[in-house]
Amino acid sequence: MGSNRVIPVLGVLALILVWVLDLGTIQPNRIVPGTGHSLLSAVGGIGAGLVSLVLSASVLLSVMPLRSRYRLLLGLVGLALSMLPLLLQVFATRHLPEGSPYARSSIGAGFWCLLFLLSLMLIEILGRLSTRRGLQLMLLVFISGSWLVLLRGDGLESLSLVREFSAQPDKFEQALWTHLALALGAVTISAGLAFLLAFKMIRSPAWQRPILGAVSFLQTIPSLAVFGLLIAPLSALASAFPFLQELGIRGIGWAPALLALVAYSLLPMVRNTFVALTEVPENLADAGRGMGMNERQLFFQLKLPLALPVIIEGVRITTIQAIGLTAVAALIGAGGFGGFIFQGLGQAAMDLVLLGALPTIALALLADALLTMLAASLKPTPTTA
Repeated sequence: MGSNRVIPVLGVLALILVWVLDLGTIQPNRIVPGTGHSLLSAVGGIGAGLVSLVLSASVLLSVMPLRSRYRLLLGLVGLALSMLPLLLQVFATRHLPEGSPYARSSIGAGFWCLLFLLSLMLIEILGRLSTRRGLQLMLLVFISGSWLVLLRGDGLESLSLVREFSAQPDKFEQALWTHLALALGAVTISAGLAFLLAFKMIRSPAWQRPILGAVSFLQTIPSLAVFGLLIAPLSALASAFPFLQELGIRGIGWAPALLALVAYSLLPMVRNTFVALTEVPENLADAGRGMGMNERQLFFQLKLPLALPVIIEGVRITTIQAIGLTAVAALIGAGGFGGFIFQGLGQAAMDLVLLGALPTIALALLADALLTMLAASLKPTPTTA
């Protein structure tokens, strides 16, 4: 049984950082900087001992020659991740001053490091166990559900992040749908264009270099420059054709954001689609022709199913990229979670920044997990005699 060096390093690093850095901060109001509290001060001796015990047990389990050590680690680290908000609840109960309605508790660097390193440990454990995607999804749902239940409970209403959300839940919901509409809309449009361009390159190889060169050039332009370059022509079009303004197409807003996102999405989509369709072994196509299949049947029943995992990989890369770039599109009035980020930066309210940044990260991770599972499920499995 081979030794594992990753989990001990992550566990020891987490143990050091959670003791050295502040676990949380108490602020008298939204703007005034707060007072940081170490692990021992934040949750007391019992809480600090439990955190240290869990991390120490993870390190020890990872080096012990036990056959079921990774299963034990999976339960321990998964449970620790799901219960992490309880640390913030204990911290707020111990330190939040009574009779101070504007006082709030904030998450410190020690907590973020603990969350990040525990997540890396969980990924390493899942990789070692080679668990099925369904089990991984169930674990993700369990941890996410536990966080939602604890964050919506009575003990964490003073958490600054919860207060920022509670102050504008309708705006948060609108930002969520706008973010999804822009990102997924761009991915859908670019997927359709990628198929057309890939077919053109397959049927006319002379077009391969110009098309790949054009989509590569679009990818090299900085995103802010693309947003800026689209403002002038779209403004001119909206002035020349007033009906475009009624559709919401202007120099700023969703229209330039969508066009820029489509432009950025084309390179991975076109490249993966082209490679996937051209890399299907020719001997399989010959076998299909020998069985009497015409070209249409060969494409839909042989080439496309074999190419789908690679095409889905391109969709995965594009979706993650589009979700991230949509946040930047808030600079030109496109909406989405980027609005919270830039509003928080302008007001020096870091919790408002987190209100936009954290769901953006969560959407990207969710898209990555779902599309990775989809690509894995579509991979052909060899049949046994």
